[in-house]
Amino acid sequence: MALSLRAAASLAAPPAHLRPRRRATSMVRATVSPPPALDSRRRPQNVSGEFFVDHRCIDCATCRWMAPEVFKRVDDQSAVAAQPTSEEIRTKALQALLSCPTGSIHTDKPTEDILQVQNTFPLPINDDLPGVYLCGYHSENSYGATSYLIVHPEGNIMVDRFSDNLFCSQPKVEDITADAEWKLTGNGPWNIGTDFELIHTPGHTEGSVCLLYKPLKALFTGDHVAKSEESDDLNLFLMYMGVQLDSIRKLLDVDFEWFLPGHGYRIRYADVYAKNSAIEALLADYTN
Repeated sequence: MALSLRAAASLAAPPAHLRPRRRATSMVRATVSPPPALDSRRRPQNVSGEFFVDHRCIDCATCRWMAPEVFKRVDDQSAVAAQPTSEEIRTKALQALLSCPTGSIHTDKPTEDILQVQNTFPLPINDDLPGVYLCGYHSENSYGATSYLIVHPEGNIMVDRFSDNLFCSQPKVEDITADAEWKLTGNGPWNIGTDFELIHTPGHTEGSVCLLYKPLKALFTGDHVAKSEESDDLNLFLMYMGVQLDSIRKLLDVDFEWFLPGHGYRIRYADVYAKNSAIEALLADYTN
C-alpha cells in the first residue's frame, strides 16, 4: 500500500487541481467509434447496444462494482449484460469506461458528455464517508487496483496509488527513503495524527499495511482482504495463508464497519459485531 500526504483542502469537495485530467486525451479516444479491427474484438457475450466490452478485459471486476446494473461476469471476463436504462446508470457506465485499466469498455459512437463525466472524478463514495473519494482511472500495472483520496484538514491522503518510478526502483529503496520524514519501523500500529492508524497486515506482501480512518470506522485494506463477488463472504490472498490468517485475526480487535478494499466490492457492516462475525466465518472456513 502506498500512501502520500498532500496539503489540506476543504472537506466539502475535492480540489479542482486534484482531478486526474492528464489522461483526458486517451480517455476521450476510448469512446470514439471503433474501427473494424477493434469492433471485431467485441465480445459476443455483450448484449447489443451502445456499450460493449472487448476481448482485452483482464477480469479485474472494476466495471462490475462501479456499474453493476450494466456489467456482469460472463465466461471469465466482463460483458455488458444490460444497456443503461437511465441517465444515472449511463453515467455510472461511463465512469466505469474511464476507470477500466485496459480501456476495454467502449461505446459504438462518440459520446458528447464524456468530458462532463470525466469531471465527476474523484467520486464521493457515500454520504456517511465525508471527504473519501474514488480516484478512478485504474492501472493495469496493479491489476486494476482501486485508488482512494481522503481529504482531511490535517493533510490529504491517497491510498493505493501505483507509481512506476517507485516500483522500478524497489532495489534502491534504502536510498530512496533516506530523506523520508517518517519511516515505519517495527510491527506497528502507527498513528498519523489523531484520526488515522496504520496496521501491519503481512500476508499478501511482507509490508502490507491497512489504513484505519478512525472517526468514520473505515478500513482501507489494500490487497489484504476483499469481498467475494458471488456472496457477502470475505476472500483473502492464499499464497502465504498462515501469515494472512494471523493478520486477519488482528482485525477482530479493530473498531471499524467499512471494508474499502484495493480490489472488488466494498462492504458496510451494521456494526462491529457484524464485522467480527464475517471475519470469524472467514477464519473458520480456512482453518477447519
